[in-house]
Amino acid sequence: MEYPEWLNREEYPFKSHFFRTDAGNMHYVDEGKGNPVVFIHGNPSWSFEFRNLIKNLSETHRCIAADHIGFGLSDKTKDFSYLPRDHAKNLDSVLESLDLHEITLVFGDWGGPIGLSYAMDHPDRIRNIVITNTWLWSVSSDWYYQAFSKFVGGPIGKWLIKNYNFFANNIVRSTFGDKKRLTPEIHKHYLMPWNSPEERKGCWVFPKEITGSSEWLRTLWDRHETLRDKNILIAWGMKDIAFREKELNRWIQTFPDAKIIRFSDAGHFVSEEKPDEIVKAIKMLAQKNKHSSSQS
Repeated sequence: MEYPEWLNREEYPFKSHFFRTDAGNMHYVDEGKGNPVVFIHGNPSWSFEFRNLIKNLSETHRCIAADHIGFGLSDKTKDFSYLPRDHAKNLDSVLESLDLHEITLVFGDWGGPIGLSYAMDHPDRIRNIVITNTWLWSVSSDWYYQAFSKFVGGPIGKWLIKNYNFFANNIVRSTFGDKKRLTPEIHKHYLMPWNSPEERKGCWVFPKEITGSSEWLRTLWDRHETLRDKNILIAWGMKDIAFREKELNRWIQTFPDAKIIRFSDAGHFVSEEKPDEIVKAIKMLAQKNKHSSSQS
């Protein structure tokens, strides 16, 4: 593959792989050996978000991170629906083709519903779940998300995203707990994958579907008991303006046995702001699993 000129290969040194979907070629990285860790991104993100985790964890684990169609280095197909449920179908196809077992899932934002859709369809393949700022339930009655979805996913938001890359340019910056962590060099990698108006459909559909996909989210939440026997870590950026302490508390109530890590100075992109801490927590989770297996 010929990598784009804007891609910093020191930051993102991974070999590219592609899986053919009905909507085009879906890009993913597959690094290292061992029990798999699967990273699932949201909007407007891609596998680049998890690069620091992959660099470290690939020494002991097989690290897999796909770019949804329309994101990162995947094809940006005009005719694809870009609905979250269809992204979930694509992810399912990629992961099933790899025949993974003992998976640790790591996700945030829309990666939560998309990743947990896979987990609940294939619970026998999942060992651990790492939840960072995300949700799984319908928010159709929550004014906070209604207002955001209506504006950013409506005609004005669509125009701003299409013409000014508004989501990647403005909203990404606002979600960091410490804005200094989003350097111009790093921010570039959240802008350039959507360098032309024709490439930005996916960035607009996701905010629209916060309320538009309420029924799909509701059906997912109805099945969350499927995850009760999994080892769950919740790592939360407390300065996130998208998913707040209110959403964190719902996760804690749902999974009272989960380990909770609160990052007081981090925002929405925990993997960007706290990579070392997340890596340490995942390694501790793996050691716990190893110890539990040796005792059984």
